[in-house]
Amino acid sequence: MKKTVLREYYEAILVAFILALFVRTFVFENFKIPSGSMENNLLVGDHLVVNKFVFAENAESILHRVFPYREPRRGDVVVFKYPEDPRRDFIKRCAAIAGDTVEIRAKQLYVNGTPRDEWYVVHKDERTFPNSDHIPLSKRVRDHFGPYVVPEGAIFCLGDNRDLSLDSRFWGPVPLSYVKGRAVLIYWSYEADRNDWQWRGVLYRIKQLGEVFIHFFTKTRWERQFKIIR
Repeated sequence: MKKTVLREYYEAILVAFILALFVRTFVFENFKIPSGSMENNLLVGDHLVVNKFVFAENAESILHRVFPYREPRRGDVVVFKYPEDPRRDFIKRCAAIAGDTVEIRAKQLYVNGTPRDEWYVVHKDERTFPNSDHIPLSKRVRDHFGPYVVPEGAIFCLGDNRDLSLDSRFWGPVPLSYVKGRAVLIYWSYEADRNDWQWRGVLYRIKQLGEVFIHFFTKTRWERQFKIIR
């Protein structure tokens, strides 16, 4: 007996939904940049593809035999659950891994005593605060940190916009269990302000979507489309 057209559509949609759910859960997920902590590498309004299967969170599962899992490496741009509020996702760069000794001296990052060549880092504040007890801790830690040994089962993350980033200098290491994936590609970049992506209710979101529709061609950063994240 032949399938009805309605049933064929139903089955096709169901298969597509299951496939999309599987991909989003285990393989890829999208993420948008809400703040400037990763400038100038990542900008507010960049929409990213995040590789969720690359890290070894499910190393004992069947997927581990199919996909090439590994743990985060120094230099990876990672998306993770914010340790102080796991409901929020953050994106930073993995600066050090478990067992590494991290130190920052006058804005220069050292890992295991060796200065790191961070070509992607920008310093938008020309000031360097002295490492003095007379300076507020929040400012001193920004430019002088450690030495600090990253504990087992964790990584140490920093923003590329080093002077304007809330990161592991202030709230500590990121547990590996909180790491969701590695950012790999910008698939769309739309010129936006820092607060544009905050939830302000349904009506504001509808208005926001309308503005995106109207200004799609003029505010899309076409030169950033399909840019590999490094």
